[in-house]
Amino acid sequence: MAGKKKSRPVVSGLVVLGLVATSGYLTVELRKQEEQGITEVRNVGVLNGTRGSGAPSEDKGDASWSRLENPARSVLRGSDGQVKAVLTDGARTATLTGPARTFAEPSSTASKVSTTDWVRLMPEPWSEGAQKEKWFKDWYAENRDSKEDDVFAFAFQYVAGAPQKKDGQGIAFRGDANFGPLNTSGAEGGDLRLEQSDFYDYLGVPYPFRDGATGSPEAMRARSLDCSGYIRMVLGYRARYPLMSSDKSGDGLPRTANGMARSKQGVDVLPLTGVSVKDRPSGIDQLQPGDLVFFKLDARTNERLDHVGMVIGYDTEGHLIFISSREEVNGPTIGDIGGASRLDGNGYYAKTLRSAKRL
Repeated sequence: MAGKKKSRPVVSGLVVLGLVATSGYLTVELRKQEEQGITEVRNVGVLNGTRGSGAPSEDKGDASWSRLENPARSVLRGSDGQVKAVLTDGARTATLTGPARTFAEPSSTASKVSTTDWVRLMPEPWSEGAQKEKWFKDWYAENRDSKEDDVFAFAFQYVAGAPQKKDGQGIAFRGDANFGPLNTSGAEGGDLRLEQSDFYDYLGVPYPFRDGATGSPEAMRARSLDCSGYIRMVLGYRARYPLMSSDKSGDGLPRTANGMARSKQGVDVLPLTGVSVKDRPSGIDQLQPGDLVFFKLDARTNERLDHVGMVIGYDTEGHLIFISSREEVNGPTIGDIGGASRLDGNGYYAKTLRSAKRL
């Protein structure tokens, strides 16, 4: 979600309809413009059962711990040497190994991500040696074999066609989400759909933040989540990561993509060095499932980063895929409309990637 944009000429309803009608053509053209990738995607020894370098492992029964760097993290392996968990210093998101799942969105892409990664939120940030602490022992015992919904399950409960589900108070907290209402007035710079739809707009109920502010939903934004609102829904409202009421008030995950990228929350996996083309990260090997990725898509937002998504994993063709909420698809997607959801290569999103964070 970007900040306010410079105005452009008013876009009439007919122009909006024209934009919608030509989306298929634009998708074809964007695909033609994608060049063969230059960013090499490698397995860095975390998810293939090999021991990484670092501190000596600590063997207790069928478990062994080792340390890896860049970023500093602990890896738990079973007696067979296979990875059971990856836990990053300063981050609360943990990647656990569990039953294989396949995530697909056939209406928007042929990509499929088959993965054994399950991303869950720990009650405290990880630090070296935390495996000895009671809070982690209790948390891991509860979650190591759990098939309860994780962050990825939450994320795909808002894609096109996802069934609606209500809580005990009758509030629909999951189901097919829009990006935002159609822009027929020319506001927000004349974009196809309006930004600024947060998780409480989707829910349609006021939300009291911890700093005393209250998020007030707008009726026209019902069932809508812009890119940062979607991340706040998945990691905040659903996974219970603390949420700020804005980019400046409170503590936790800020409101906008730019605020998230520049926040002190979590760990900078791909540090932000700038927003120009030359500031594109030279490699993406450090990325792992659950990481937030930040993009510079629109020159009108000046120094602000204006899009955020979440890494899902490698698809069946070996491309590193992310999910985000986009106006072209009108909601959360791993699809190709408006540019393939690939972080490797030289496609639209790969070229505009600027940083990544592990919460």
